[in-house]
Amino acid sequence: MIKTAVARRYAQALFELLDSAHIEATRSTLNGLSRALKESVSLRHVTASPAFGMEEKIGVLTALGDRLGCPPVGKVFLGQLVKKNRVGFLPDIAEAFAKLVNQSKGTQQVTVSSAAALPSSEQERIKTRLRETLKRDVDVTFQHDAGHLAGLQIHIGSIVVDSTVRGRLNSLRTTLTRD
Repeated sequence: MIKTAVARRYAQALFELLDSAHIEATRSTLNGLSRALKESVSLRHVTASPAFGMEEKIGVLTALGDRLGCPPVGKVFLGQLVKKNRVGFLPDIAEAFAKLVNQSKGTQQVTVSSAAALPSSEQERIKTRLRETLKRDVDVTFQHDAGHLAGLQIHIGSIVVDSTVRGRLNSLRTTLTRD
């Protein structure tokens, strides 16, 4: 709870500092750094270990930010995260920042998960249907998870629409084991 509140405050501060020309680049950078932190054990070690000095940590993060096209304000922000020992909050900050960007654009973030990769024609059909249903622009991320077996699982904010075989089987198991 505290971590998300702190992440929202940092994301809001960064969002207010940026001009509209740099918002998408910053979102992309934060998402890339978040992914890198989740996937790289060595990057997590460097940012969390007291064996590395503050300047080294800032250097590593700003170098990664440079590669991802981070604007100057974003680099200063990354330095502040290191100085305040908040680098571990980066994935949550990236998520909160993306929500702010979507709110400012009037866009709804949607994640669609299927058992196999969907063809582009099917993806476009789903995007169009979501746009019509939600009556707003949507930013759809498509994922695949073989565990679904078949069907779709759609995440719209905190709402989950699950029409997967696995979801239906879980629902059936819950119903049968209730009493």
